[in-house]
Amino acid sequence: MYCGSGLGKNPIYAEKAAELGTALANSGHGVVYGGSKTGLMGKVADAVLAAGGEVIGVMPTHLQKRELAHASLTEIHFVDSMHIRKAKMAELADAFIALPGGAGTLDEYFEVFTWAQIGLHEKPVILYNVNGFYNAILKHFKIMLEEDFIRAEQKALFHVATTSKGVLRLLKKHG
Repeated sequence: MYCGSGLGKNPIYAEKAAELGTALANSGHGVVYGGSKTGLMGKVADAVLAAGGEVIGVMPTHLQKRELAHASLTEIHFVDSMHIRKAKMAELADAFIALPGGAGTLDEYFEVFTWAQIGLHEKPVILYNVNGFYNAILKHFKIMLEEDFIRAEQKALFHVATTSKGVLRLLKKHG
């Protein structure tokens, strides 16, 4: 799960993050995420835990003070760098979901999407487009496809959901 360490301006982001966390836990899915108790990350983790689900955090030690590690996780890994964090999260996860977030969220999303493109994994990579948050990126993906910077056969790697039920459908379809 990739998402912001902040909440964003619109309360719908926190609402949908918590809703997704509950839906994932109720469907038997655990969550691997950045380990923070703040922002959307904290909302997802709290909702999964409240619904009896498993939450594994992976946090670089240099972020412990800024993002505040979540104290109630099922498991937490403290690692030396963002590179190690991303690799560990990719190793532990069965799928990747990006909720709204900032540059870090996009960095993590695009890295695992690129890894899928070049065959390093076959796990689903999903953009959860809450309240149209990713509309500009969706438009740009279309341009990349039209201009042949993403091959037509790679279009099947691109997954978008606008509801938690849509995320669950994609997980079921590709899981």
